[in-house]
Amino acid sequence: MSYADQFKRMEKGFDFAQAVAEADRCLVCHDAPCSKGCPAETDPGTFIRKLRLRNVTGAIRTIKENNALGGACGVLCPTARLCEKECSATGIGRPIEIGRIQRFLIEHGWSTGFKAYATPSPRPEKVAVVGSGPAGLSCATELARQGVQVTVFEERSEPGGIIRYGVPAYRFDKAFLKNELQDLKDLGVKFKCNTRVEGAEGAQRLLDSGFRAVFLAPGLWGAERLPVKGNTKGVYTSVEFLAMLREERFEELAKHAKDKAVAVIGGGSVALDCAESALKLGARDVHLVYRRSYAQMPAEQEERQAALALGVHFLLLNQPTGYLTDGSGRLKGLRLVRTRLGEPDASGRRKPVEIKGSGWTLELSLVVEAIGNRPDEADWAGLVKLDGRGLVLAGGKNRKTSARKVFAGGDIVRGPALVVEAVQDGKLAARAILGSLK
Repeated sequence: MSYADQFKRMEKGFDFAQAVAEADRCLVCHDAPCSKGCPAETDPGTFIRKLRLRNVTGAIRTIKENNALGGACGVLCPTARLCEKECSATGIGRPIEIGRIQRFLIEHGWSTGFKAYATPSPRPEKVAVVGSGPAGLSCATELARQGVQVTVFEERSEPGGIIRYGVPAYRFDKAFLKNELQDLKDLGVKFKCNTRVEGAEGAQRLLDSGFRAVFLAPGLWGAERLPVKGNTKGVYTSVEFLAMLREERFEELAKHAKDKAVAVIGGGSVALDCAESALKLGARDVHLVYRRSYAQMPAEQEERQAALALGVHFLLLNQPTGYLTDGSGRLKGLRLVRTRLGEPDASGRRKPVEIKGSGWTLELSLVVEAIGNRPDEADWAGLVKLDGRGLVLAGGKNRKTSARKVFAGGDIVRGPALVVEAVQDGKLAARAILGSLK
């Protein structure tokens, strides 16, 4: 099987009969707790009720009016700890599979040519959106639905942000994203790709050129690295690794992974995506290296169990300290020291404490560092206030920054977060921007 086949289109979701049967299990709560459990106010209680009544187009319209990325959220959201966790059916059986119903409805709309949004009456105001990830796309949609002229500036060659470049194709493929983006283009949203807005000066130029407001949603494209001097050949950040996979540069990665040992450092969802991807590249052994315990891993329980079932080796309570290289600087191994759990740290989890004299080396051919993301080198400090991590400070209810006419949302405000949370940031900012245009 080719690498392209290994990273083929994601599995199909519900068909019509399955979606209706699942919706029919809904208890039709008067004050649906599942709707309260959605950070983006997608309102699953309403769209499931409409599907039960066979009002399919009404159900689709409910999703799209509340969530511009309803399809992406249906695929990528950790529904088990959000809306489905709140489902009343949990008390008598299993929760309704809300995410899969949501995905079905969006895909059904595309297959039938359903037009998600009415054509708005045009307005003269122009607004710039910096970044085409979930927050930027959500904000652009809400503004364009009100007739505002929206231009989205994207540094990379294609729009989509993290869901385009940071999620493997077998989880969320390009065709799905293309359909999601078409709804925005039908509203008249303009995309300027390969166009980087250089920090504070770039944003100020947008305001000076006639844009009435700017929404900053560039995401976090800088990667946290191990504190090791120099560059080691064969070591990638998760940002680099996943982007190369999305660009189908399989052979370039496979020459260091196929039939060899690979390590992924980290315990989050991104780390597990990288580990599964390494297996698809033909790695003999994939080690997930995490300095805490299994129970403290931030990845979802289902993701952890799936990785174990695929054969990923969980190397827990081990702290990476450096790399072993050959004379050319090529990776030969990962230096590790065993840890034990001490007292809780600021995150509320027990802090890993290195065990003296327990150092050892794991022989490897490729390592992916999936230990977190940070803002890239773009400097927003001359325009807006930042916190100690370099994240933009923005109001929780309106996503307003310290600068006049500048709003911000998504990971650049929250740090690494969920797609659905970024969608809500875009909605909140759009409402505030519309208010400022009056």
